[in-house]
Amino acid sequence: MQDKPASFSIKHWSQDDQPREKLLYKGKTALSDAELVAILIGSGNRDESAVALCKRILASTNNNLSALGRLSIKQLMAFKGIGEAKAITILAALELGRRRRGEEALERYKINSSRSVFELMQPVIGELDHEEFWIIYLNNSNKVLLKNQQSKGGITGTLVDVRLVLKTALEVGATGLILTHNHPSGTLKPSEADKQITQKLKNAAQSLDIQVLDHLIITESAYFSFADESLL
Repeated sequence: MQDKPASFSIKHWSQDDQPREKLLYKGKTALSDAELVAILIGSGNRDESAVALCKRILASTNNNLSALGRLSIKQLMAFKGIGEAKAITILAALELGRRRRGEEALERYKINSSRSVFELMQPVIGELDHEEFWIIYLNNSNKVLLKNQQSKGGITGTLVDVRLVLKTALEVGATGLILTHNHPSGTLKPSEADKQITQKLKNAAQSLDIQVLDHLIITESAYFSFADESLL
Protein backbone atom coordinates (compact mmCIF):
# COMPACT_ATOMS: atom_id res chain seq x y z
CA MET A 1 0.00 0.00 0.00
CA GLN A 2 1.35 3.39 -0.97
CA ASP A 3 2.09 5.69 1.95
CA LYS A 4 0.03 8.85 2.19
CA PRO A 5 1.88 12.18 2.17
CA ALA A 6 2.62 13.53 5.62
CA SER A 7 0.75 16.79 5.02
CA PHE A 8 -0.76 18.93 2.31
CA SER A 9 0.98 22.06 3.60
CA ILE A 10 0.30 25.16 1.52
CA LYS A 11 4.01 25.69 0.96
CA HIS A 12 4.13 22.39 -0.97
CA TRP A 13 1.37 23.32 -3.44
CA SER A 14 1.95 24.70 -6.91
CA GLN A 15 1.98 28.50 -6.86
CA ASP A 16 -1.36 28.78 -8.68
CA ASP A 17 -3.02 26.85 -5.86
CA GLN A 18 -1.48 28.70 -2.94
CA PRO A 19 -3.99 31.05 -1.24
CA ARG A 20 -1.26 33.29 0.17
CA GLU A 21 0.25 33.86 -3.26
CA LYS A 22 -3.20 34.25 -4.79
CA LEU A 23 -3.99 37.00 -2.27
CA LEU A 24 -0.62 38.65 -2.90
CA TYR A 25 -0.89 38.72 -6.68
CA LYS A 26 -4.65 38.85 -7.28
CA GLY A 27 -5.93 40.64 -4.16
CA LYS A 28 -7.99 39.51 -1.20
CA THR A 29 -11.32 39.69 -3.05
CA ALA A 30 -10.15 36.98 -5.46
CA LEU A 31 -10.13 34.36 -2.71
CA SER A 32 -13.07 32.22 -1.68
CA ASP A 33 -14.12 31.94 1.96
CA ALA A 34 -12.48 28.51 2.14
CA GLU A 35 -9.20 29.88 0.77
CA LEU A 36 -9.18 32.71 3.31
CA VAL A 37 -9.78 30.32 6.20
CA ALA A 38 -7.10 28.00 4.74
CA ILE A 39 -4.57 30.83 5.10
CA LEU A 40 -5.41 30.94 8.79
CA ILE A 41 -4.87 27.23 9.42
CA GLY A 42 -1.89 26.77 7.06
CA SER A 43 -2.27 23.05 6.43
CA GLY A 44 -4.87 20.34 6.22
CA ASN A 45 -4.58 16.72 7.28
CA ARG A 46 -3.17 13.51 5.82
CA ASP A 47 -6.20 13.08 3.59
CA GLU A 48 -7.06 16.56 2.35
CA SER A 49 -5.55 19.97 1.70
CA ALA A 50 -6.23 23.01 3.88
CA VAL A 51 -8.67 24.38 1.30
CA ALA A 52 -10.52 21.05 1.02
CA LEU A 53 -10.72 20.83 4.81
CA CYS A 54 -12.02 24.39 5.06
CA LYS A 55 -14.60 23.71 2.35
CA ARG A 56 -15.84 20.80 4.42
CA ILE A 57 -15.97 22.87 7.60
CA LEU A 58 -17.87 25.64 5.84
CA ALA A 59 -20.25 23.12 4.27
CA SER A 60 -21.20 22.01 7.79
CA THR A 61 -22.50 25.56 8.41
CA ASN A 62 -24.16 25.87 4.97
CA ASN A 63 -21.27 28.14 3.93
CA ASN A 64 -22.39 30.75 6.45
CA LEU A 65 -19.52 32.64 8.09
CA SER A 66 -21.76 33.87 10.89
CA ALA A 67 -22.67 30.28 11.74
CA LEU A 68 -18.99 29.33 11.55
CA GLY A 69 -18.19 32.03 14.10
CA ARG A 70 -20.72 30.51 16.51
CA LEU A 71 -19.06 27.11 16.54
CA SER A 72 -17.19 26.26 19.72
CA ILE A 73 -13.52 25.34 19.85
CA LYS A 74 -14.58 21.78 20.64
CA GLN A 75 -16.86 21.64 17.59
CA LEU A 76 -14.08 22.88 15.30
CA MET A 77 -11.65 20.38 16.77
CA ALA A 78 -14.00 17.59 15.74
CA PHE A 79 -12.68 18.08 12.19
CA LYS A 80 -9.54 16.05 11.51
CA GLY A 81 -6.65 18.44 11.14
CA ILE A 82 -8.06 21.18 13.38
CA GLY A 83 -6.31 21.34 16.71
CA GLU A 84 -6.89 23.80 19.51
CA ALA A 85 -4.52 26.43 18.10
CA LYS A 86 -6.14 26.36 14.66
CA ALA A 87 -9.64 26.48 16.16
CA ILE A 88 -8.71 29.50 18.26
CA THR A 89 -7.18 31.22 15.22
CA ILE A 90 -10.36 30.75 13.18
CA LEU A 91 -12.64 32.06 15.93
CA ALA A 92 -10.35 35.01 16.68
CA ALA A 93 -10.32 36.05 13.02
CA LEU A 94 -14.11 35.84 12.75
CA GLU A 95 -14.54 37.82 15.98
CA LEU A 96 -12.30 40.57 14.58
CA GLY A 97 -14.50 40.66 11.48
CA ARG A 98 -17.63 40.93 13.61
CA ARG A 99 -16.15 43.82 15.62
CA ARG A 100 -15.05 45.59 12.44
CA ARG A 101 -18.60 45.44 11.13
CA GLY A 102 -19.82 47.07 14.33
CA GLU A 103 -17.26 49.88 14.12
CA GLU A 104 -18.03 50.53 10.46
CA ALA A 105 -21.73 50.71 11.22
CA LEU A 106 -21.12 53.23 13.99
CA GLU A 107 -19.08 55.45 11.66
CA ARG A 108 -21.21 55.05 8.57
CA TYR A 109 -24.83 55.23 9.68
CA LYS A 110 -26.75 58.10 11.13
CA ILE A 111 -29.83 56.85 12.95
CA ASN A 112 -32.74 57.84 10.75
CA SER A 113 -34.87 54.69 10.77
CA SER A 114 -35.36 51.40 12.54
CA ARG A 115 -33.38 49.76 9.73
CA SER A 116 -30.32 51.87 10.52
CA VAL A 117 -30.56 50.79 14.16
CA PHE A 118 -30.65 47.15 13.04
CA GLU A 119 -27.59 47.67 10.83
CA LEU A 120 -25.73 49.19 13.77
CA MET A 121 -26.64 46.58 16.38
CA GLN A 122 -27.02 43.32 14.47
CA PRO A 123 -23.24 42.75 14.36
CA VAL A 124 -23.13 43.35 18.12
CA ILE A 125 -26.02 41.22 19.41
CA GLY A 126 -27.78 39.57 16.47
CA GLU A 127 -25.78 36.36 16.55
CA LEU A 128 -25.38 35.81 20.29
CA ASP A 129 -26.67 32.66 22.00
CA HIS A 130 -27.72 34.64 25.08
CA GLU A 131 -29.82 37.77 25.58
CA GLU A 132 -28.28 41.22 25.97
CA PHE A 133 -29.89 44.64 26.46
CA TRP A 134 -28.17 47.71 25.00
CA ILE A 135 -29.00 51.40 24.87
CA ILE A 136 -27.99 53.77 22.08
CA TYR A 137 -27.56 57.39 23.18
CA LEU A 138 -28.26 60.04 20.53
CA ASN A 139 -27.81 63.80 20.26
CA ASN A 140 -30.48 66.09 18.82
CA SER A 141 -29.26 65.31 15.29
CA ASN A 142 -29.75 61.58 15.89
CA LYS A 143 -26.02 61.00 15.78
CA VAL A 144 -24.80 58.14 17.96
CA LEU A 145 -22.94 59.40 21.02
CA LEU A 146 -22.60 56.06 22.77
CA LYS A 147 -23.88 52.50 22.70
CA ASN A 148 -23.76 50.75 26.02
CA GLN A 149 -24.61 47.28 27.34
CA GLN A 150 -27.05 47.40 30.26
CA SER A 151 -27.65 43.74 31.05
CA LYS A 152 -26.74 40.25 29.92
CA GLY A 153 -28.62 36.98 30.21
CA GLY A 154 -32.23 38.11 30.34
CA ILE A 155 -34.55 41.10 30.28
CA THR A 156 -36.49 42.15 33.36
CA GLY A 157 -37.11 45.51 34.93
CA THR A 158 -34.72 44.72 37.74
CA LEU A 159 -31.78 44.12 35.40
CA VAL A 160 -31.77 47.66 33.98
CA ASP A 161 -30.72 50.43 36.34
CA VAL A 162 -32.86 53.37 35.23
CA ARG A 163 -30.87 55.85 37.32
CA LEU A 164 -27.61 54.73 35.70
CA VAL A 165 -29.16 54.94 32.23
CA LEU A 166 -30.24 58.54 32.84
CA LYS A 167 -26.97 59.47 34.53
CA THR A 168 -25.09 58.31 31.44
CA ALA A 169 -27.51 60.19 29.18
CA LEU A 170 -26.82 63.43 31.06
CA GLU A 171 -23.06 62.84 31.03
CA VAL A 172 -22.90 62.42 27.25
CA GLY A 173 -25.52 65.08 26.52
CA ALA A 174 -28.03 62.70 24.97
CA THR A 175 -31.49 63.89 24.03
CA GLY A 176 -32.72 60.56 22.69
CA LEU A 177 -32.47 56.90 23.62
CA ILE A 178 -33.01 53.78 21.55
CA LEU A 179 -33.40 50.50 23.42
CA THR A 180 -32.26 47.27 21.79
CA HIS A 181 -32.03 43.65 22.78
CA ASN A 182 -31.74 40.33 21.02
CA HIS A 183 -33.87 37.21 21.02
CA PRO A 184 -31.57 34.19 20.49
CA SER A 185 -34.66 32.04 19.86
CA GLY A 186 -35.35 34.01 16.70
CA THR A 187 -38.83 35.12 17.73
CA LEU A 188 -39.71 38.74 17.09
CA LYS A 189 -42.71 38.95 19.39
CA PRO A 190 -42.14 41.31 22.37
CA SER A 191 -42.71 39.82 25.80
CA GLU A 192 -44.51 41.53 28.66
CA ALA A 193 -41.11 42.18 30.24
CA ASP A 194 -39.99 43.89 27.03
CA LYS A 195 -43.04 46.15 27.12
CA GLN A 196 -42.68 46.93 30.81
CA ILE A 197 -39.02 47.99 30.65
CA THR A 198 -39.77 50.13 27.59
CA GLN A 199 -42.53 52.00 29.43
CA LYS A 200 -40.44 52.28 32.59
CA LEU A 201 -37.52 53.90 30.77
CA LYS A 202 -39.80 56.09 28.67
CA ASN A 203 -41.56 57.52 31.72
CA ALA A 204 -38.31 58.13 33.60
CA ALA A 205 -36.59 59.78 30.63
CA GLN A 206 -39.49 62.16 29.97
CA SER A 207 -38.87 63.91 33.29
CA LEU A 208 -35.47 65.00 31.94
CA ASP A 209 -36.76 65.91 28.45
CA ILE A 210 -35.08 62.85 26.99
CA GLN A 211 -37.06 60.79 24.49
CA VAL A 212 -37.13 57.04 24.11
CA LEU A 213 -37.35 56.93 20.33
CA ASP A 214 -37.61 53.19 19.75
CA HIS A 215 -37.02 49.72 21.11
CA LEU A 216 -35.78 47.05 18.72
CA ILE A 217 -35.83 43.29 19.17
CA ILE A 218 -33.02 41.94 17.00
CA THR A 219 -32.35 38.47 15.63
CA GLU A 220 -29.72 37.25 13.20
CA SER A 221 -31.58 38.42 10.10
CA ALA A 222 -34.62 40.45 11.17
CA TYR A 223 -35.95 42.90 13.75
CA PHE A 224 -39.09 44.19 15.44
CA SER A 225 -39.48 47.93 16.04
CA PHE A 226 -41.78 49.25 18.79
CA ALA A 227 -41.94 52.60 16.99
CA ASP A 228 -42.84 51.08 13.62
CA GLU A 229 -45.57 49.04 15.29
CA SER A 230 -46.91 52.07 17.26
CA LEU A 231 -46.11 50.50 20.63
CA LEU A 232 -44.35 53.54 22.11
